Amino acid sequence: MANLKEIRNRIVSISSTMQITSAMKMVSAAKLKKAQDAITAMRPYAEKQTELLQNLSATLDGDVGGEYTTQREIKKVLLVAITSNRGLCGAFNSNVIKEVKVRADYYSGKQVDVFAIGKKGNDVLGKSFAVVGNESKVFDALSFENVATIADNLTQQFIAGNYDRIELVYNQFKNAATQIVQTEQFLPLAPIKADKAVTPGDYIFEPSKEEIVLTLIPKSLKTQLYKGIRDSFASEHGARMTAMHKATDNATELRDQLKLTYNKARQASITSEILEIVGGAEALNA
Repeated sequence: MANLKEIRNRIVSISSTMQITSAMKMVSAAKLKKAQDAITAMRPYAEKQTELLQNLSATLDGDVGGEYTTQREIKKVLLVAITSNRGLCGAFNSNVIKEVKVRADYYSGKQVDVFAIGKKGNDVLGKSFAVVGNESKVFDALSFENVATIADNLTQQFIAGNYDRIELVYNQFKNAATQIVQTEQFLPLAPIKADKAVTPGDYIFEPSKEEIVLTLIPKSLKTQLYKGIRDSFASEHGARMTAMHKATDNATELRDQLKLTYNKARQASITSEILEIVGGAEALNA
């Protein structure tokens, strides 16, 4: 059995760890509320924008997407991995990294590059793939304007023919305890099925439908990327809050076990001392 000093030191160390994990849990909970409100408020706008684009496109003849819908033989693929800048959030980052590797295996024989949004993805995936970009600083000031710049860069990469397909891999926020890894095709735009679209009513469009669609597409791409990053941001804080909650519970259980061990060791030590005293007294009386 370990001596009393060693057990006391472990109890103090674990208690300090508990304070840290508990504080991190509270910080993540506060940040999660703000991030959750942001993604919840944004989803209806993104869905309505997509619906409007689909409805308009379905009423037009031919391909009106232009350079955004160009289907080329897939030779070069860019996977946009959206992770976090910090760890201590359970399997949040590792799930995205695993999915990126799964997608890379799917495109076996093709050139697969990675565009990292988040330090963790950049550090790990950089060992296995060519990381052609790293936009970790976007989380320092997360705004639509900053994300729009990244979306423009990705769009230009596709239009220039540097890549034949671009996909987003990120965690979609469901609730604080659940994050779902998603893979979305960013470019080229997926063909719109007319049977899923609702034909608009008798409206007058100014400018023309074609011009409206071509104007909506870049905005829709920016919104798609921004929603993915916002989803990931909320998921990160949810995952970290859950991980720190579990860590605090585990530390509490371990501390209680050590206290019980300490009390048993202390009791044994006191009993041993009493027996020595009694034995010495009996030896003197003999």
